[in-house]
Amino acid sequence: MSEVNISASAVKELRDITGVGMMDCKKALVEAEGDFDKAIELLRLKGQKMSEKRADRDAKEGVVIALVSSDNSKGVVIRLSCETDFVSKNEDFIELTKSIAQVALDTFPATLEDLLQQSLNGVTIQTVIAEQVAKIGEKIELADYQHIEAPLVASYIHMGNKAGVVVGLNIADASYIDAGRDVAMQVAAMKPVALDQKDVPQNIIDKEIEIGKELARNEGKAEEMLEKIAIGKLNKFFKENTLLNQVFVKDGKISVADYLKSKNPQLTSVGFRHIKLG
Repeated sequence: MSEVNISASAVKELRDITGVGMMDCKKALVEAEGDFDKAIELLRLKGQKMSEKRADRDAKEGVVIALVSSDNSKGVVIRLSCETDFVSKNEDFIELTKSIAQVALDTFPATLEDLLQQSLNGVTIQTVIAEQVAKIGEKIELADYQHIEAPLVASYIHMGNKAGVVVGLNIADASYIDAGRDVAMQVAAMKPVALDQKDVPQNIIDKEIEIGKELARNEGKAEEMLEKIAIGKLNKFFKENTLLNQVFVKDGKISVADYLKSKNPQLTSVGFRHIKLG
């Protein structure tokens, strides 16, 4: 089939299906000799090739979505990244991110790689993203995916979809959802590195001790005192950077752990997941 046999209505129909520009749709139909399925596949391949070409580009903009299951027992957070805030603020892009998050919540895959292979609109999420690259013309990637399961899960999405948090609590009582949301907001604001002191990775502890020693040494402290001073600084680090020990932002007089205990002496957080742009 020659180019003259590709009708404007056929080009428009392909554009309506794929969202790709008219000229690219026409080229795909010409190459596919009018076969719609083949043309769609060609456009997907174009998106994959474009992704490869733009792999070294920065994709620091995007949308973060946090979702919780209807029974409040599972939560997911994902980040769909792009190059410009123009794209990230587009309603279609936001809705796509929400759709991917819903698939993540429904299927609850173990890893980001597993999520990319889940089905959305009859094709894999990886393919859907490739189609978006062909449609929009900039780097798009599913940059992060995290999930949590707990007796009670609450979520928070920071204004403008710039960050998302899910927090797990240890008591399955929906009356504590607001408390969980308060803690999720705490995570977004204060960015703790771990839930509690025992959860801080050893490499971070070692680094903080070395920093503490070096600071004390630079202040002229005696060598035999450095370890003790560093441990004191480490304890301060734990208080400022572990969720349960942080000062609760809504009440500067108590810790997050104490805030939860004020709701129920047995109530505590069992974990959190936090994704932000950048």
